[in-house]
Amino acid sequence: MSSAGIFISIMAALAVGAMSPGPSFVVVSRIAISRSRLDGLAAALGMGAGGVVFAALALAGLTALLSQFEWLYILLKVAGGAYLVYIAVNIWRSAGQPLEVSDAVNGNRALRLSFMTALLTQLSNPKTIIVYASLFAALLPRTVPLDLIVALPLGVFAVEAGWYSIVAFAFSARHPRRLYLAAKGWIDRAAGAVMGGLGLRLILSGLSAR
Repeated sequence: MSSAGIFISIMAALAVGAMSPGPSFVVVSRIAISRSRLDGLAAALGMGAGGVVFAALALAGLTALLSQFEWLYILLKVAGGAYLVYIAVNIWRSAGQPLEVSDAVNGNRALRLSFMTALLTQLSNPKTIIVYASLFAALLPRTVPLDLIVALPLGVFAVEAGWYSIVAFAFSARHPRRLYLAAKGWIDRAAGAVMGGLGLRLILSGLSAR
């Protein structure tokens, strides 16, 4: 298979994975709907940056290190799960607080917060790097051409940031916002429960592997 064919196959598989619901979707949609469209786009860039980190680590062979030192993988899973639980608690606690939303720019600090929240959420699940590494191992040749080494992180960023930019645009629209404000308490508690469940599942899966 040519480099172009390999690249397209990997990007298609990653796009399907990015579109599947998970903590990243919850975080980006909630940021977009409760803050501003620019915050949502900043979060989308954070997801893209996290994907680039995972792609680079997979290309560098970190998965071999994780398989050799199982305790490190367990530690990463527990720490990632704890971070998701932390986000879940904050979402749940803010469920009863009134909220005003607008498309006004909230300042660089707020945009950085949205970016970092999304980035850390993306990096909180070490299973993602296993997915990346599995795809790379299955589709890449033994000697990876330089063009693919350069193109893969760029493609990963485009897929992750592109998809979550669509999510940000969709959920920052007027109608979704009206629905959110009308049922903010219920929606926030549901989002917090989902995030908390995913975090606890990650922690338990790590502890059960001991």
